[in-house]
Amino acid sequence: MVIFRVTENINIKTTDGTLVKYNKLKNPSNLFNETVYVTTFEDYTDLKRVFSNVGDKYRARVIDETKIRYLSQFPRELGVSNLNEYSITQNLDYKYKEFNANCSDDDLKSMYLNENKVDLDKQLEGSLKEDISIVIIGNLGQSISEMICSSTALRLLNDKLKKRFRSVKLDIYLNASDNKYYSRDKSIFTNQSFINKVSALSIDVKQMCQYDFFIDASSVSKRSYYSQLSHIDAWLYKFGIDYTKIDEREKYNTINISLYHPKKELKEKINNIKLKGKTLLFHPYSANITKSIPKEIAIKLLKELLLKLPDYTIVSVLKLESKFDSDRYVDLSSYSNGFLDYCFIVSNMDKIITVNTATYHIADAFFIPTLTILTDSNLNEKIQHYTNSKAIYVEDKSKNFSNFVFQTDSLILYKFEGWSKLKSSRIIKLLETF
Repeated sequence: MVIFRVTENINIKTTDGTLVKYNKLKNPSNLFNETVYVTTFEDYTDLKRVFSNVGDKYRARVIDETKIRYLSQFPRELGVSNLNEYSITQNLDYKYKEFNANCSDDDLKSMYLNENKVDLDKQLEGSLKEDISIVIIGNLGQSISEMICSSTALRLLNDKLKKRFRSVKLDIYLNASDNKYYSRDKSIFTNQSFINKVSALSIDVKQMCQYDFFIDASSVSKRSYYSQLSHIDAWLYKFGIDYTKIDEREKYNTINISLYHPKKELKEKINNIKLKGKTLLFHPYSANITKSIPKEIAIKLLKELLLKLPDYTIVSVLKLESKFDSDRYVDLSSYSNGFLDYCFIVSNMDKIITVNTATYHIADAFFIPTLTILTDSNLNEKIQHYTNSKAIYVEDKSKNFSNFVFQTDSLILYKFEGWSKLKSSRIIKLLETF
């Protein structure tokens, strides 16, 4: 968490057109103030960059967090505490980097920021209210996959709180100052029925003090537990919930598309595809090239799947092959323009083949049998949360011919050897076990 003021009035527009207004500090002696703002460490860093691009007179000045935190009206923190993140980071980053120049920012934060386990039930002791409100500040994950998993942890948090309180109001303020994916991130959380409101950071202190409790999600992805646990378990740990005591069957994903209205063309296209028989989504590419099936191998697999699975129409939302001629292959890439479009397409599939993307997390929300092709063997255990998922591990057999630090593709040997051993017969055999 970072608490700050601004030197000049300024408005920041988010990607969905929302204006976040910042006004110069009024009445400095009163810290219960609508011109004192709260945000995350990441959003504050983005905000400073935005200010510097606008002009030198626009500055953000940090205010001592403890002075605000201990206002009588300020909400109580739940989960693993993030007290004084900014001051600790500023004081120790340089010292640790000087001590060990090879440390990454993530390693540094996990070294000196609090990661101690807490008990949510103990934190709630003494609360006499029957109706509570909670604000979460910051992004609960960076990628779609991470945010779907954090939504599952939020659902479990909400379920736990509702056993204790008559009603729970849960609001989220997302990083927005320079977040190009704010609209997407917002759509992921607003479709969850247990979330009351999703807004853009920053939030002023007066607004913050309207809540009973807060959860500070700043820099969670940089904590060591975030890399060691599955994303669902990592967020449960952050919320102060013992993830080992949660039944694995409860860790399913939910995505509510009941309020989503697909475009007429997409709906008609899906209906026509389903009239032909069973549907299979084939998703061989990821934004990360190391997780993607090489193009030549992906096209070869697609042709073999079409030949060996005559009862299926194979669907893709990716541009796989522009000259592909088959009435049982349908390219829906032009219809998948947003998160909910893609969820709608996934929800209408009978089975799915995908590499390590958000697809298998989305598929779990709709109970779609999914075969996930992984290049990270550690993810096999994390997929076990999902009863409708199975995995194939493809070993990366790349070897760098160069002994230098600098890498070029021309010096990497056996790059596709692991992928070349991926056979359509093995994929089909696993699909048939669903």
